[in-house]
Amino acid sequence: MSETVASVPSAASTSRPVVAESATTRGRRARIALRALQVLLALFYAFASALPKLIAHPSAVESFDKIGWGSGAMYTIGALELAGGIALLVPLLQSVAATALSALMVGAFVVQMTAFHGENAATPLILIIPLALIAWARRGQNAELLRVVRRRA
Repeated sequence: MSETVASVPSAASTSRPVVAESATTRGRRARIALRALQVLLALFYAFASALPKLIAHPSAVESFDKIGWGSGAMYTIGALELAGGIALLVPLLQSVAATALSALMVGAFVVQMTAFHGENAATPLILIIPLALIAWARRGQNAELLRVVRRRA
């Protein structure tokens, strides 16, 4: 019986460090995955979304002409997407950038539904999901950003 009692505590004590190590490893993996997601989204917004608008690619020009907004809106939205993509990589701005890009995607969804009759309307909705995850996961940085803004004001 003493052998059984002796082995139970040792089994319990060995499982604790394994659980703690597993939680640490999971947390590290989650941070790496979140950072990778931010980099992918930043690249998408900078190159696949903003660049065609900023260089007035014919497909972007055609889309904005169909909406009736013209080149001014095209360049403005391209600049907003580029700024948001860059801000996703700046630690202090990540949550705010993800929130702002989500709002931009809500607008893109509305435009896709109204001007393009729902064609490609799923794309902005799909992009909102990882952006919302980033905004939530990095929400702690908002207080630090507010402190920096107040200090400089």
